[in-house]
Amino acid sequence: MQTHDLVAHAAHPPLMVRRVEARVLSLTDNWVRVRWRIDGPQKLVLPQFAGRGRADNLWQSTCFELFMMEKDGTPSYSEFNLSPSERWAAYDFTDYREGMTERHFPREPDCTMRTGLAMAIFDAALPRSQMPEPPAAIGLAAVIEEEGGVKSYWAISHHKDQPDFHDPACFEGGIARTRAA
Repeated sequence: MQTHDLVAHAAHPPLMVRRVEARVLSLTDNWVRVRWRIDGPQKLVLPQFAGRGRADNLWQSTCFELFMMEKDGTPSYSEFNLSPSERWAAYDFTDYREGMTERHFPREPDCTMRTGLAMAIFDAALPRSQMPEPPAAIGLAAVIEEEGGVKSYWAISHHKDQPDFHDPACFEGGIARTRAA
């Protein structure tokens, strides 16, 4: 699967973070595994551990996001927010920022954050049966909070004056129909 170098939105530069990359590690019959890597995490702020559970407004601190739009000709898409606190959210939209509903997600994602001096890694495993069906366009994004309340917004690309991860033009990645065992 392809690794995407995410770009910080010009209106919200990072403090110390030099690079964020994201990739879908694997797509099996059971799991979609996604990884984000942060280079320069010295001033990274992580939300406190809260344990697994659904929560809104995760983007107010460091969180990682996956957007999926099935390639079926409709403008509907799904959003998955994943926090180092182990909280998560899943939503469906009928169109660009319209018709938002909570996505049924009875089996919770598994999220793991590891931090070191030079880099931090966030891994998420989402239950495959609860995800949109490939082929799908994807958007990979991250909100990175650093000390002093500095927030940077990272995505595969940005097309607006302010960060907008929901912009369909940002869904530049893809997941093919083929599944691995």
